[in-house]
Amino acid sequence: MTRAELQAAITGRVLEPGDDAYDAARAVWNAMIDRRPRVIVQCADAADVATAVRFAGEHDLEVGVRCGGHGIVGHAVADGGLMIDLRPMGAVAVDPVERRARVQGGALLGALDRAAQAHGLATTAGNVSHTGVGGLTLGGGMGWLARQHGLSCDNVISFEVVTAEGETLRVDAASHPDLFWALRGGGGNFGVVTEFEFALHPEPGRVISAEFRYPVAEAGAPMRRWRDASDAAPRQATWTAAIVEQVVSLGLVWVGDPDDGADVISRLADELGEAAEPDARVVEPMSYLQLQTREDDIEGHAWRRYWKGHYFSELHDDVIDALLARDDAYVPNVSLQAYGGAIADVLDGATAFSRRDAAFEFVAAARWQDPAEDQDRIAAARRCAGTMDRFANGAYVNVLGDDGDRGIRLAYSEEKLARLTDVKDAYDPGNLFHLNQNIRPSTAR
Repeated sequence: MTRAELQAAITGRVLEPGDDAYDAARAVWNAMIDRRPRVIVQCADAADVATAVRFAGEHDLEVGVRCGGHGIVGHAVADGGLMIDLRPMGAVAVDPVERRARVQGGALLGALDRAAQAHGLATTAGNVSHTGVGGLTLGGGMGWLARQHGLSCDNVISFEVVTAEGETLRVDAASHPDLFWALRGGGGNFGVVTEFEFALHPEPGRVISAEFRYPVAEAGAPMRRWRDASDAAPRQATWTAAIVEQVVSLGLVWVGDPDDGADVISRLADELGEAAEPDARVVEPMSYLQLQTREDDIEGHAWRRYWKGHYFSELHDDVIDALLARDDAYVPNVSLQAYGGAIADVLDGATAFSRRDAAFEFVAAARWQDPAEDQDRIAAARRCAGTMDRFANGAYVNVLGDDGDRGIRLAYSEEKLARLTDVKDAYDPGNLFHLNQNIRPSTAR
């Protein structure tokens, strides 16, 4: 099949180097990624995806799959290969009676949030609205509703998937249950998801964000109080902390009844104040949609980026002391977000997503614009995360970067990795979908 034949066989658009829209199509969130696919197929529907997959197989092309393009390693951009660009498939349809949303594979989180909130509904989505629903959900999907309603993957009712053979499957608990299990946390290893069906939940649409800011040198005692208070946090509250340069922000995000949230925030303020008075208190009521977009600029495109992450089962005093040691010239920003609640309610074996016993997710994230700083920034992020290795209990697959097999073994137990390998053998034994945090088939081991 030639390019002309490929274009004639699909509804969407085929791009190659030299075409006017080619460079814009290959650009992704991390500005460090500068690769040149041989072919970009901007798919209009699942049939286009199936045709693109078959074309890649016929021409022995690596396959990258693009949704929001937020993957830190840039797996979506297959250098010299074929990029399946799902962005034209961005529709969301909500059934407010059944409380369901059908979400195409190229949709962004903002589209899902807006469509659901129009009916007073929501489901767990990430914290940046221009993230792709697909990549987030297939890896797990942490967000501000997860402690109440579970991860994004826990709320999936069904998937539509194009396999490595170019076959389109409807996958749910009754149909292809092995694949249904693997897609909920196993990443993009098993096919291209062209539609998600999500369960939705009633949400009031009002939230409160609270931050109490301290200089790093004075944050140790307050951070211990913040940690201790998290043990009794209601599920409507997600404890958060951030260290940006030499400022520590301790607080929470509340999604629920505003009066109850105000009481929780007041108690936390009293706890922290007994340790030390903060330099600043920022308590902001806002809509859920405002919450979901407030980090969009900070996490915007055109920055060079690198990150490393861990899970902590506990924040021991030694962990806090290590987090507050900020003596590196290129020290990255650090964030913590609480897990628990409905995330931990799901039995560990119910989905491919692992480490449900995590108390906090840690990320050391660097962003910069000067390419001359690349190696220094990357090295500093590795050093920062490396100091936390001894305290860690695994890692979130969506935060893995250039970690290779070691990262896969941090994300999944040996038992789950064996089960994921069995599913890979069944649906992609040739490892066509290997530009991801790869679960290799047994034949490649």
